[in-house]
Amino acid sequence: MKKRVTITFPKRTVQMPVTYRLAKDFNVAANIIRAAVAPNQIGKLVVELSGDIDQLDAAIEWMRNQSITVSHSLGEIVIDEEACVHCGLCTGVCPTQALTLNPQSFKLNFTRSRCIVCEQCIPTCPVNAISTNL
Repeated sequence: MKKRVTITFPKRTVQMPVTYRLAKDFNVAANIIRAAVAPNQIGKLVVELSGDIDQLDAAIEWMRNQSITVSHSLGEIVIDEEACVHCGLCTGVCPTQALTLNPQSFKLNFTRSRCIVCEQCIPTCPVNAISTNL
């Protein structure tokens, strides 16, 4: 089973080897989609956890016991068609090519099935036409 979660670390636990502990202690793989972690600052990871449902639940419970906030990422990327100017800047940061420009019309194409909701496109959009529906 897979679960996409956002993990937020308090300053005091940011140096804890969480993904190692998930793999070693719980047999849970953590595919890191996005990370913002620095010493003495609050850290945040968006990860896709894979493993047996019981092991996933135990791993999430362990993280919460370590004062790590775990929230489920259920949102999707939303593009405001009226605000989008089809500049293509978002296509350059999309790791899965869910966002592409049509070579004939130069209009933005969004393939939702390819999107991993990494949210890298959101801050890239100069007109704030991209958001999540959380």
